[in-house]
Amino acid sequence: MILLVATLFLNLPVDIERELTCSVCLDYFQDPVALDCGHNFCQACINVWWEGLKTDFRCPECRDTFSHRNFKRNRQLRNVVEASRTLRLESTNEPEVSGVCKKHGEVLKVFCQEDQSPICMICHLSRDHKDHTVVPIDEAAQGYKLYEISHDFLPSLCICPLQKKTETERQKIVSEFQQLRQFLETQERFQLAQLDETEQDIIKKRDGYIDRLNEEISLLNKLICEVYKKCRQSGSEFLQSLCQASGTSRPHHVPVALCAGIRGSCVKGILQVLRTPLIPVPLHKPVNVTLDPDTAHPELIVSEDRKSVRRRDTEQALPNNPGRFDTKLCVLGCEGFTAGRHCWEVEAMGLCAVGVARESVSRNGKINFSPKDGVWAVEWSGEQWCRAPTSPVTSLFLIKAPSRIRVYLDYERGKVAFIDAGKGDPIFTFPTTFFTGETICPFFRVGFRSLSGPFHPSSQLTLCP
Repeated sequence: MILLVATLFLNLPVDIERELTCSVCLDYFQDPVALDCGHNFCQACINVWWEGLKTDFRCPECRDTFSHRNFKRNRQLRNVVEASRTLRLESTNEPEVSGVCKKHGEVLKVFCQEDQSPICMICHLSRDHKDHTVVPIDEAAQGYKLYEISHDFLPSLCICPLQKKTETERQKIVSEFQQLRQFLETQERFQLAQLDETEQDIIKKRDGYIDRLNEEISLLNKLICEVYKKCRQSGSEFLQSLCQASGTSRPHHVPVALCAGIRGSCVKGILQVLRTPLIPVPLHKPVNVTLDPDTAHPELIVSEDRKSVRRRDTEQALPNNPGRFDTKLCVLGCEGFTAGRHCWEVEAMGLCAVGVARESVSRNGKINFSPKDGVWAVEWSGEQWCRAPTSPVTSLFLIKAPSRIRVYLDYERGKVAFIDAGKGDPIFTFPTTFFTGETICPFFRVGFRSLSGPFHPSSQLTLCP
C-alpha cells in the first residue's frame, strides 16, 4: 500500500504543485485564505484583486459573486506548502547516491519494490532480484517523502469541504427545528383557545341547567305550600272549595317529562352531562356502517343499500335464520370490531335505540337489553323522553332530543359514548367495561314499546354516510 501511494505521487508531481500554487500570482501560496466557494488564494493577491470594490466581490477562478469581503485563513494549506518547500530543498541538496552494497561493494543505485530495500546493479542482475521491479533510488525516496506529507496534511485539506457541508446541514437542522417549534407554539395557542371556548360553553350550559332547576324547585315549593294549606282545611271547607273549583277549572295533565323530573332524573341528567368526558373526535375512525338483513326482525324492512330501516305492520315471510331477532324489533350492523376506535352517525325518527352489542347477544325469546346482557345503547321517544338501559335505568335530561346521534366505540379502553351530532353536546357515556376479545357490532332497535305503551308506526333509522 505504501509503495502504491509513493508511485501515485511520483506520477502526479505537476498536479500536486498546481494545487499548491496561487492562480493569481502563479507562485506558491503566501498566507493562503479560503473563499466561501472553496477556492484558495494568497491573502495579498485577493486583497489586490478586490481593491476598490464595495460589493459584488468575485472569485478570480470560478467567478462566484459574494456580497461581503469574507475569507478565512487556511492554516492546513499553509502547512502543506511549507512542507513541500522543505521537501524540494532537501531533494535538491541531497547527494545523488548514498550507501554501498555490503555484498558487492557497489553503490546502491536502485530500489527493489518487492524486497523494499536499496540494492546495487549487480544485485539487480543476480538470481535473487532478476524478476523484481526496481526504480531509481532517488525516485523511490521522493515518493516516500511525498507519502509522509500526504499522510500528515492532505486529510486536513479533504476535511475542509466536509466541514463546510457539515455547517450547512447544521444550519438546515436548526432552521427546521425552529419552524417546528413555531408550529407547536401556534398549535398550543390554538388548542388552548378552543379549550377555553369549550369551558365557557360548559359553564353557560351548567348555569342554564341550574336556572331551570331553580325554577322547577320554586314551582314545587309553591305546590307543597298549597298542598299543606289544603291539608290544614277542615273536611267541609275542602269539599266546598273543591266543588267550586270543579265548575270552573279543567283537569290538567302532568307531562311525562315533568313526572320524570320530579323523580329526580333532572338532577341525574345534569350530573351526567357535566361528568361526561369530552371525546377526542380526531382519534376515532369514521366507519361506513351497513345493516345486516339476516339479523333483522321480520317486521323490519331494510333498504336495498342497507343504510335505513323502518317497521311495517305485519311480519314478512323470511327464512328461519337462527341469527335473526324473533321477538324484539332489532337489527345488527354488518361490521364487527375487535380493536381500535370507531364512530358512526344515525338519524332517528320516532321510538328508537342505537348503540353497540356483542355478536353473541341473545336474539330469541325474552331479551333484556343492558350492558349485563351485552348491549350498550340509548333509547328515546321523539321529544318525550331519553334514557340509557342501565341497571337501574338512567333517565337523561336533554333540552331537546337529538335527531342525529354520533356513536363512539373505543374497544381497548372499553368505552361507549353518544354525542349530539348536530350540536356536539355529550349525551351519555357508559362506565368502562371489558369486551374480553369478543366481536362488537353496531346495534339498532326500531319501534319498541314506549313508557305509554303502544308501538310507534313511523319509527325509522337512517345511517349517515
